[in-house]
Amino acid sequence: QVQLVQSEGGLVQAGGSLRLSCTASGRPFTDCSMGWFRQAPDKEREFVAGINWSGSTTNYADSVKGRFSISRDNAKNTLYLQMKNLKPEDTATYYCAAVVRASPVLTADGYPYWGQGTQVTVSS
Repeated sequence: QVQLVQSEGGLVQAGGSLRLSCTASGRPFTDCSMGWFRQAPDKEREFVAGINWSGSTTNYADSVKGRFSISRDNAKNTLYLQMKNLKPEDTATYYCAAVVRASPVLTADGYPYWGQGTQVTVSS
């Protein structure tokens, strides 16, 4: 089992920045690849970014490339999502997720472990 606890989200103006974090426990963090997903009202949960166990490989949705950065600190068992140049369409509940494998999965159904979710609201 992997337990994931996310930091608070927040309200930010368009063009602003925000960093989310997600702390894991329950098994060695380096056993896991990690992902960030988001879900807006009345929409399906969508992949945002993924990172492999070491942090050497990352993947991004086209909609966030160049604006968001996923990273991890294995010494602190913590995953991060740095979001810059935020847009109103980034408004959603953001979730971190974990899977016990070396490389990340790009679909939500590939992740058995999820954080509690945190709201990010970007005002125009």
